Amino acid sequence: MSPPVSAPATVLQSWQAPEARQGAAVDDTHFYAITNARIGKYRRSDGAKVAEWVGDADAARAGRRIVHINSCAVIAAELVCAHSNFPHLPMASSVEVFDTATLRHIRSVPLGLRAGSLTWLVRHEGHWWAGFANYGGRGGEPGRDHRFPRIAQMDDNWQEIASYALPADVLAALSPMSASGGAFGPDGLLYLTGHDEPEIYQLRLPQQGAVLEWVGTIPAPLAGQAWAWDPTSLEGRWRIFGIKRATSEVIEFQLPER
Repeated sequence: MSPPVSAPATVLQSWQAPEARQGAAVDDTHFYAITNARIGKYRRSDGAKVAEWVGDADAARAGRRIVHINSCAVIAAELVCAHSNFPHLPMASSVEVFDTATLRHIRSVPLGLRAGSLTWLVRHEGHWWAGFANYGGRGGEPGRDHRFPRIAQMDDNWQEIASYALPADVLAALSPMSASGGAFGPDGLLYLTGHDEPEIYQLRLPQQGAVLEWVGTIPAPLAGQAWAWDPTSLEGRWRIFGIKRATSEVIEFQLPER
């Protein structure tokens, strides 16, 4: 039996941003629109663009340097981004870090080959948590299709200390793509999104075994991969910044009140 589906999320506002192709990140005063090798920084108050970072397009096409930023998260004064060489093979991943004030690239953490493509990365209870995607078509490796994503817990040295699989019903909903956005909510649940599906899956870490427990679904007005919790959300009125890829929009929406 599938878990319950909640009332849908409500759109609060939206902004045009040409970089809104992969996802969005947000802090108290600005939001960040993300595409493969380009990031735009915008003021929340009026939607004005105030900074941008643009990578080396020729190198990206050749599978070198920064190729495919999948998502970013604001952590302190840094924009910490999950990056992969998709669709090049073998899959290789890294963490790319930018200064939120200027969008200057600060450093890179090469994770190398990790049995999947790094799609999202967050801090939770003193550890790094990350999603590694696998695909059934373009960008996939033989023997690992959409059924093989991993949710990994890592220490501060980027060594994995735990790894979880997704339940079969969630995998079926994501097919043929994979889990593309994720973060832990204020309630301690893991919230995951796919590549295109307009819904958010709520999952719980299991007390036994290595398969996450699917506990709920929230219909949401996002059509894109990565998203972020709004840090200015009020208690019980949780807000998210995501994107609509087809219209290059960053969207702020509120989940049903808890």
